[in-house]
Amino acid sequence: MPVPVHAEMRGVTRIYPGTNGKAGVHALGPVDLTLRKGEFYSVIGPSGCGKSTLLDVLSGLSRPTAGEITFEDKPVDGRVPDGVGVVFQEDASFPWLNVEDNIAFGLRRAGVDSTEIRRRLDYALGLMGLRDFAKAYPAQLSGGMRQRVCIARTLVTQPRLILLDEPFGALDAQTRLIMGDELLKLWRETGATVLLITHALDEAAMLSDRIGIMSARPGRIIEEVETGWPADRDSRVASDNRFGTITSRLWAHLREESLKAIGQGAIK
Repeated sequence: MPVPVHAEMRGVTRIYPGTNGKAGVHALGPVDLTLRKGEFYSVIGPSGCGKSTLLDVLSGLSRPTAGEITFEDKPVDGRVPDGVGVVFQEDASFPWLNVEDNIAFGLRRAGVDSTEIRRRLDYALGLMGLRDFAKAYPAQLSGGMRQRVCIARTLVTQPRLILLDEPFGALDAQTRLIMGDELLKLWRETGATVLLITHALDEAAMLSDRIGIMSARPGRIIEEVETGWPADRDSRVASDNRFGTITSRLWAHLREESLKAIGQGAIK
């Protein structure tokens, strides 16, 4: 049976208006993108192609210039819908709060009952391997553990769609692999749909059911690659012969689009 559509973008563009007499920037689109319920979808593309802009408009953090966006068959109207959680690359933990208070911050602000907060907090601490660090402060944690805290803070809101904007970009390669395994575990246990923005081809190839490849600016989805991995995968798929085939296919497209981006002056 076909998998239900969870979120969709149709003909979406984003143009940033010019200032001081300068021309505007056509950053994105038109983009057509369909996320299937419960899948893990990654987006790769050259620097400056509009990957983060795509996430911003899909999440409701930014309004598109044109086109339609829906989540669970309802229009996304310029605000983050209930059921959508967003995690960014930057460390967004509060240094004056310990781990459990960081994770529970949003729930307390929303007035969630204290018993329910405790239940969700215990679940998130266990799932993200943070139970032994519940009373620690961010300064006492590694970069990878601080990012776990940020993911857990999103997780306790019980999102059905999780949007991740290069959450492991600042971490070393080994830590990224470990965090990738944690992310796959989170995805399987929650049943959420996940969209990951990443610049790392190995990360996309390891984590994803499907990978969307974006063009140079203005960013469009120019191809989608199905990996064929089982749901119970982990970083050991990197030793599978198909892993090299997938990454080679991704690089063939990304190299071409990156050269175009250099010609545009999009590489920073």
